[in-house]
Amino acid sequence: MIMDTHELIQSLQEQNDHKIVMLVADGLGGLPMKPGGLTELEVAKTPNLDELAKIGVSGMSIPIKPGITPGSGPGHLGLFGYEPLKFIIGRGALEAAGIGFALGPDDVAVRCNFCTVDDAGNITDRRAGRIPSEESAEVVNILKNINIDGVELFVEPVKEHRFVVVFRAKGLADNVADTDPQRTGVPPLDPVPHDTESKRTAGIAKEFFTQAKKLLAGQPKANCLTMRGFARRPHMPSYEELYGLNAACIAVYPMYKGLASLVGMKLVGEPKTLSEEIDTLEKAWNDYNFFFVHFKYTDSRGEDGDFDAKAKMIEEFDAIIPRVMALKPACLVVTGDHSTPAKMASHSFHPVPTLIVSDLARTDDCAVFGETAANHGGLGHFEAMYLMPLAMAHAGRLGKFGA
Repeated sequence: MIMDTHELIQSLQEQNDHKIVMLVADGLGGLPMKPGGLTELEVAKTPNLDELAKIGVSGMSIPIKPGITPGSGPGHLGLFGYEPLKFIIGRGALEAAGIGFALGPDDVAVRCNFCTVDDAGNITDRRAGRIPSEESAEVVNILKNINIDGVELFVEPVKEHRFVVVFRAKGLADNVADTDPQRTGVPPLDPVPHDTESKRTAGIAKEFFTQAKKLLAGQPKANCLTMRGFARRPHMPSYEELYGLNAACIAVYPMYKGLASLVGMKLVGEPKTLSEEIDTLEKAWNDYNFFFVHFKYTDSRGEDGDFDAKAKMIEEFDAIIPRVMALKPACLVVTGDHSTPAKMASHSFHPVPTLIVSDLARTDDCAVFGETAANHGGLGHFEAMYLMPLAMAHAGRLGKFGA
């Protein structure tokens, strides 16, 4: 019988007091706006990350497989050491878990966006101007008036333009197409079922949309919605089972909290800013031996197509590095879940610059942290699902395989 990677890691676990920190700048990787130019990361002033590059080892992580553009769910699953093609977690389940909604066996969760449509029903803003969370929550309350026969409905706010809908009824499946067309100037799509088992779910979603559109008609910004990531709760081993780690998640956005909680991480603190995330890290330092710290706004600015703003977010990310290093982690990982080049204003297939700092690191020739340097780093190009074994090894937490 051949071991899979998870069985191998479980068999080699070793306990010590060494701590691992994984700093994830969402959508970190980028592209130059013109051929031969610099990426957002290379333009940004990152003295702290550059100093770490000199004493660590760099490389490029491939979120799923070469050429495949990842969503945030599979992108993070890879970073956490789970095979993204084996463990499929829909966005709806992530969002629901992130706000603490316990999905049951009869539930299908859907991550929804408020959007703005014109008089013809065509989308003019896919995110309703990123309306404030307080305003969005009021609009969500309006949708709680929707009723569908034979279905228990839960509608909960998430953050800004995002909210979650959970359909609860017997016999629901989740293989339903997204209704977000991913562009403006066209109406939302129909929720089309991809198999016969999902027809009822698609019908429920269509009825929900129909009623919602009528209720939202008078809203100045959030006058319509799109649905993404129809999903049931997945079954997967926990971080403690796989790695023997007492793991903590420190994040602002609910979706990333949701993913972390689904793999057994404890959600720590209620930070609202990156600085508050590091405050939380410092306070919780003695209570856990693995910390996942997530920074969202590198991705947001990339999706906005704003090259300079993304570079500024990277500089904000760089500024907290000394506080993290002052805690003396045995292994620090700096990476992203995927690339979000401002040039493309979307997630992309490009590998992500990755840095490991540890006393056990075999340093390379990288003197800065950026795509060009990392392309030639000692870690090479590797699939992201192997980052956790690398982190474990660099923290002295993996034993020898075989005699």
